[in-house]
Amino acid sequence: MRIISIANQKGGCGKTTTSINLAAALAANNRRVLLIDLDPQAHATSGLNIKTEVSIYNVLSKITHKKCRLEEIIQNLGENLDIAPSSLVLSTLEQELSGEIGRESRLSEIINDFRNNYDYILIDCPPNLGILTINAIRSSSEIVIPVEASRFSLEGLSQLISIVNLVKERLGHNVEFRVLVTNFDSRLQHSFKMLEKIKADYRKMMFSTIIHVNVKLKEAQNEGLNVFTYDKYCRGAKDYFSLSREIITQENPPSGQTTEKTLEKRMNEILKDTLPKLNEITLKVNAPQAKEVYVAGEFNNWKLDENSRMEQNNGSWSKNINLKKGKYRYRFVIDGNWSEDPDNPLKQVNPYGTMDSLLEVKK
Repeated sequence: MRIISIANQKGGCGKTTTSINLAAALAANNRRVLLIDLDPQAHATSGLNIKTEVSIYNVLSKITHKKCRLEEIIQNLGENLDIAPSSLVLSTLEQELSGEIGRESRLSEIINDFRNNYDYILIDCPPNLGILTINAIRSSSEIVIPVEASRFSLEGLSQLISIVNLVKERLGHNVEFRVLVTNFDSRLQHSFKMLEKIKADYRKMMFSTIIHVNVKLKEAQNEGLNVFTYDKYCRGAKDYFSLSREIITQENPPSGQTTEKTLEKRMNEILKDTLPKLNEITLKVNAPQAKEVYVAGEFNNWKLDENSRMEQNNGSWSKNINLKKGKYRYRFVIDGNWSEDPDNPLKQVNPYGTMDSLLEVKK
């Protein structure tokens, strides 16, 4: 089970929007997901039209008159997707825990005792660096930090990273973080300048996916829906679906199965024997203004890494891959934007309304 906090103390960066729609996207990929709303403002709860008499406060508090277990407050949002709602009274928990020993681990202890079978637990954190956010970081193995392409977001990012390092130092808890660029307006030159600055500082810790400005995301929230239920063909839905795919490709094999290094070693041995039977295919795309281009498809499990990065030559990007006979779906990722191959007439609609290019390899 992967526990991921979505955190940034700066408001308006798309934190709750990301929490709601990433959870829905993972559920659409057949992952069982629990979204914990740890924000006293309860935006994720109200943004999904959840009404409740008990909340995560009744689970975390030791002095509440109505003590609950985590499983008792969970509400279902649809197939594979549940929520543990929040409420305004959660804001009193900061003071309640202030003098308690082990206050930073309250949520972690509850999740460790929680037996329901989820693939992912996502935690929507409050927009501050208080005890609730510390609890979320302490409970998580990963953090997604939504960041706008703006100077103030970058300053907030550095402060949050300092807290992550403090938790690692004081509590001995190591947590990985990745930066997600949100609310990106591709019509503004300033957005691209700030994107380059973010890449300069955090390139190795960034998601390839970028969440673009899309009015459908706000409309969905106003209707109390996730964007996939509201309009699964809009730009916002496609962005969050791409993000979920990128996160899924980072899943580790279950305990007791082949480790990544062992798998890589075995794959290299197999390739030596089978390489003569493979066909070398060259994929190309013309993108002279692009900063980085990847090719992702069924042949590499839609993974974006150094092995799928394309090489540039005079504005044309190319990648040689060795494939067996068969048909493969694929797409290009140009500066975070997923697109089909404009020079390939063979296409097929994917479940989210966009087109995948088709590659047929003949023996």
